[in-house]
Parts: sequence; C-alpha cells; structure tokens
Amino acid sequence: MNLLIKGGRVIDPTQKLDETLDVLVENGVIREVGRNLAAPAGAETIDASGCYVTPGLIDMHVHLRDPGFEYKEDIVSGTQAAVAGGFTSVCCMPNTKPVIDGKAVASYIINKAKSEGCCNVFPVGTITQGMNGDRMSEMGELKETGCVAVSDDGKPVKSSELMRRALQYAKGIGIMVISHAEDLDLVGEGTMNEGFTSTELGLKGIPRVAEDIATVREIMLAEYTGAPVHIAHVSTAGSTRVVREAKARGVQVTCETAPHYFTLTDDAVRGYNTNAKMNPPLREAEDVAAIKAGLADGTIDCIATDHAPHHLDDKDVEFNEALNGIVGLETSLPLALRLVAEGVLTLKQMVEVMSVNPANILGLGRGTLKAGTPADITVIDPELTWTVTADGLRSKSKNSPFLGQAMKGGARYTVVGGKIQFRR
Repeated sequence: MNLLIKGGRVIDPTQKLDETLDVLVENGVIREVGRNLAAPAGAETIDASGCYVTPGLIDMHVHLRDPGFEYKEDIVSGTQAAVAGGFTSVCCMPNTKPVIDGKAVASYIINKAKSEGCCNVFPVGTITQGMNGDRMSEMGELKETGCVAVSDDGKPVKSSELMRRALQYAKGIGIMVISHAEDLDLVGEGTMNEGFTSTELGLKGIPRVAEDIATVREIMLAEYTGAPVHIAHVSTAGSTRVVREAKARGVQVTCETAPHYFTLTDDAVRGYNTNAKMNPPLREAEDVAAIKAGLADGTIDCIATDHAPHHLDDKDVEFNEALNGIVGLETSLPLALRLVAEGVLTLKQMVEVMSVNPANILGLGRGTLKAGTPADITVIDPELTWTVTADGLRSKSKNSPFLGQAMKGGARYTVVGGKIQFRR
C-alpha cells in the first residue's frame, strides 16, 4: 500500500493547490505532497503526467440495491462501477428491501462493503420507519451504526410536522437530513416533465412547481428550526432560485444536482425512451441553464449521480409502466468535465462539487490530499476518449440515456485507502 504518483497536475482546493507535484502514499495514508519525491522501497510508481490528481471523488447519492434487489445491482458490482467512474466513496440510499431503518441492515451494508466492495460505502438511513412517513426512525441508532445521513429518498416526507421534528432531532444528534423534495399531489400520474414535449407525446406531465413547492417547505422548516437540510437532485430553475435566496438569508441549506440535469432536456424522452425516465424528470433548456448557473455561482453544492440501476425488464416496457432512474457512476466524471470545457466550472470548482463539498456536508473526513488523511485519490485523464456501451459498463444494469455517446475524460487510476482499485 505504498505508492508514488508522479508528475500530475495536483488539484486540491483544501490546500489551494493547482500545480505539477508528486503525491506519496505510505500504509494507506497520504504522507506528503511535493516536488521530486522519492519512492520508498517496494512502492509502485504511477506516471501521472498529463493527468489531474485530485482528492477521491465522492458520490453522495447512489442506489446500490443491496439488500433485496441484487438482480439490478449489488455492493460488489456497484462499487466496481464507482471506482471505474473515479469514485472512492459512495453514499447509498435506504430504499432497499428491507429499508435501512435500523442497525441490522446498516451493519450488513457496512460489513459487506468492507469485505467485498472496492470503495468506501457510507449508508444513508431512513427518516421514517419503513419509509412509511408516519413515525421517525431511530436516528441515533442509525448514526451510531455508521449512517452518515437520513433520507426517505424515493419518497417525500409528506407531513410537515414530522419533517419539522426530524430536522430538530437530527440537529440534536448531528446527522444530516437529505430531502426528496416532491409534492405528490401535484405529481399525480405524471411520467415526465409537463411542457410542450409531454403534450406532443401524449404523456401526463409533472409540473416544475411540484419540486419547487416542496423545496420551499424544506427551506422554511430549516429556517424555523435552525437545522441544516440538504435538498437532493435539484432539477428546476425555481428550486435553484429559492435555494440561492435562502443561502443569502443565512439558511443552512445545501443541495445537489445530477449530471443528466445539466446535460439533457426532456427532448431525450422522444421515441418514448424509458432510459430517459427518472424522478425528478428531465426538464427544459431554461432549467438546464439555471442548473449550470447554480453550479457556477455555488448555489448548488454537489454533483451526485442518483445512480439508479434497473433490470432490462423494468425498462423494456411501455413508458408509463417503466421504473424511474438511470445508471450514472461511470458517466458522471466526463459529463462534469464538459462543464469545465464549456467554461461553466473551473477545475477547482469541479473538484469542490465532486469531492470537497460532499465530504464536508456529510462529515466524511475525506475530500482532501492533506498529509495524514486516508489516501483516496483519483487520477483523471482529461484526454481519454471512449464510447458508452452496455458491454463496457461495470454496473449490472445498463439503463443509461448516454449509450452510444462519445465521452472525453475519465479515471485513469482510482486509489482507495492507498490501494489501486481501478486502473485503465
């Protein structure tokens, strides 16, 4: 577990580093970052010339489907997909079967990830027992077991009173609440974004305001309770605007978006493409522009994939019947690099939204290349060119709207705890 990464462009916002340096790893920990470092005896040397060397990427929103839906994904395949995408840590959402609402399931995930996974896996517990929305889960027990946040992701907490109590209790024990912001009454039987395309395709639409109203509620509750809240998968111009306004008032709100929300519009649904069906749905060009602006000005704190694997049988059906979600772990990095190429983000900002900020929001003790920290490192080749194919994806499921698309950039090496877990 001794490693020398030589001659890469080291980008670490936590140390204000952006220069050609070496990174020395000893016994799974970063020993030193500097110039002309010598490799200790027996160390492997990586030539990182032409590459970016960054703190390990962190995806704070993935679905590993384990336990209960292992035919879609499991901890082994999901972490293989993660390291292939450059991620050294992932946070897995609790809508498994059974859900992560107690010590038993959380312990199972942590132990299986340690023995069979190839990156760090941090479970997210539920806000409510069984994700039924009526009684709070044992958040203290979940935190004690190793959960880094709580969320009923996939379902909003409908009761404002219960959400208020959850925020207050979570604040008291120091665990983050991640909100799936959605007004189900407004969603109704909608299957895609409400707009011109949904009308043309004859599909029932989901209005943007279904997300916006729920986001406003969470912000107001956070402001009232003085508790922090994190808004998952922001997809609309309206939600971006109200988060920006709330931050300006000093509300403790953070949020994330996913690569598909700054890359695709609801035009991707044409042809009734079920690989373009997700929740929240793909929006319109003005929303894409607003998401990019929110990333650029720091309103949106993180890029998270919402990696949601589904078996072909869940997607190869009529659009109305298809399940929501796409895989994203292996395409997130090149799509984020597009933002850099477009001038939307600097490389420093990209590292912040994909590593530093998720680590800080959830208190993971990672997202840095400081000496003495776990050696979680991503070596990124910005010139790597490849095409997304079903056979090429490490995930068990292949439900990606980017199949057949050319990508530029990707992980050349992914180092987790000083060990090379992926090399291209």
